Amino acid sequence: MKKILLILFVMVLAATSVMAGGQQGDKSGAPAEEKPVTLVYAEVNNLETIVGKTGLKFKEEVERLSGGTVKLDIQHSGVLGAEPDVLDAMLGGGGTIDMSRISAFALTSYGGEKSKLLSIPYTFTGREHFWKFATSELAPEFLLEPHENGTGIRGLFYGEEGFRHFFGTSPLNTMADLAGMKIRVSNDPVARGMVEGIGASPTVVSYSELYSALQSGVVDAAEQPIANYYGMSFHEVAPYMILDGHTLGAIQVIITDEAWDKLSPNQQNALVEAGKIASAYNRELSEGAENEVLKKLAAEGAVVVEVKDKGPWQAACADVIKESSASNAALYQKILDMQ
Repeated sequence: MKKILLILFVMVLAATSVMAGGQQGDKSGAPAEEKPVTLVYAEVNNLETIVGKTGLKFKEEVERLSGGTVKLDIQHSGVLGAEPDVLDAMLGGGGTIDMSRISAFALTSYGGEKSKLLSIPYTFTGREHFWKFATSELAPEFLLEPHENGTGIRGLFYGEEGFRHFFGTSPLNTMADLAGMKIRVSNDPVARGMVEGIGASPTVVSYSELYSALQSGVVDAAEQPIANYYGMSFHEVAPYMILDGHTLGAIQVIITDEAWDKLSPNQQNALVEAGKIASAYNRELSEGAENEVLKKLAAEGAVVVEVKDKGPWQAACADVIKESSASNAALYQKILDMQ
């Protein structure tokens, strides 16, 4: 009889322990065995930009959906370096940077042949065209390309920061006004080919040094989405912008495989679901923010000229379009057909 009572007592203790563990898990919104993780997230721009606000939304949703077991430490305003610096740190391992928001074209220099297609001039006819791609069955194929190539990173979701346009320190009314100018580019072969196509001189300058480069005459012009142009105060030193819309500023949020693998399945799912919410938020935010920025630019004295016929611009970029899409011509055509 004593033996039976002892067995019953042990069973009650075990059941109580399981119930307590379950209650603890419910309090955090996650299973009790999940370990808290803080991921360092790098952002080149400040938190008032479209990408900065997208990062904040993603952080909010990750922490909510993970029950607080995953937290994001957003290091913004380029304190961890420009995009190439961030990518080098992530690819080098060591866990100093776990996540980042990057321009899709930034992967071009790291073997991102598919990502290169997104930065080819005049690929996307409008925002709707881009979002058809970003929400299509092709998108995951592009996001996972670095992981599948053994690079050590993977994309979680897409967003955009508006079409990219040229701006400079002297009046820009036509493409001819850019001829001969020193135009800042990142270390990206597609961007260099585009600038050469319009008769200008591509000049590699770090994004963090662009303001001073424009101010000192190291470069005469550059290109950025409208919101970044205003958010980084480039209009103060280069008040002339021409809306040629050569590429859409496609972005993606990436995570190292090292950081991804240390998350539980529930935590990984929280990142994926948070990415969907942040992507939808970015889509809504981007167009509205751009319209507001245009009003502010006009009020602050910037001169913005609209391009009504992009035909000559596309013709000038014909060579770089052909060369950049040659290795993935069929895939590139699928993107074009989505318009």
